[in-house]
Amino acid sequence: MMDGWIMWNYGWDHWMAFAVIAAILLYPIGRILGRMGLSPFWSIVMFIPVLNLIALWVIAFADWPSYESPATH
Repeated sequence: MMDGWIMWNYGWDHWMAFAVIAAILLYPIGRILGRMGLSPFWSIVMFIPVLNLIALWVIAFADWPSYESPATH
């Protein structure tokens, strides 16, 4: 029924949509990780099934650096 159906049969528009969605997801995750003092490249982990859920829970309960306002100095 689906003889010869492989990933390369997707057109350029499918790959462009994937790139746009990936950028929409990775940018804010990278910003959050950067504010935590981690490398923004760790946001790529969000594309790995199961590992993304584990990373989300670890980040949720990790100690984040506290930001003091300049008025408190």
